[in-house]
Amino acid sequence: MPNWKSAPSVLAIVLAALSGTGAMAGPATQVKFETTAGDFIVQLDESRAPLTVANFLQYVRDGFYSGTIFHRVVDGFVIQGGGYTPDFVLKPARPPIANESGNGLANRRGTIAMARTEAPHSADAQFYVNLADNPMLDPKPTRWGYAVFGEVVSGMNVVDEIGHAATGNRGDMQNVPVTPVVITKATIIVDPAPG
Repeated sequence: MPNWKSAPSVLAIVLAALSGTGAMAGPATQVKFETTAGDFIVQLDESRAPLTVANFLQYVRDGFYSGTIFHRVVDGFVIQGGGYTPDFVLKPARPPIANESGNGLANRRGTIAMARTEAPHSADAQFYVNLADNPMLDPKPTRWGYAVFGEVVSGMNVVDEIGHAATGNRGDMQNVPVTPVVITKATIIVDPAPG
């Protein structure tokens, strides 16, 4: 027969681990983006978006984002990048991941989320940062949303500056910065579980 006297302390430990708070919680993982427009840092929410964060961190560890551009910039909406080189070659990505948009995180100003096609489970490497609150990107009972997995904690002024870039068309792509904004390096600066 179980010893129910110990249940509250076990429950407290489990809840602390699941909520990301309490003595068992490790440091939050952060990624620093160095770009030709300046640097910004995002903090990732591994407890709410574990698959998305693991996928994103693997791309960072692999150096995938170095030399990619923000290829879609819509002032007052989003900046999107992480897939194309400055000469508009799409880098080959790993297989897409499951959509975690129902994780309770909203597409609010300063959050980072996964870009995808109209297919809900098509996100791979590309991401975007919200320049404003964008509730139309959140899930609804009748449709999938776009999975938020963290937020900008430093350098939002740089993100805003990228968002103000002059844009035009390039081939069949719209909202392309006239002067490329290149991610020169993405680095994990806090990693509780390096691998």
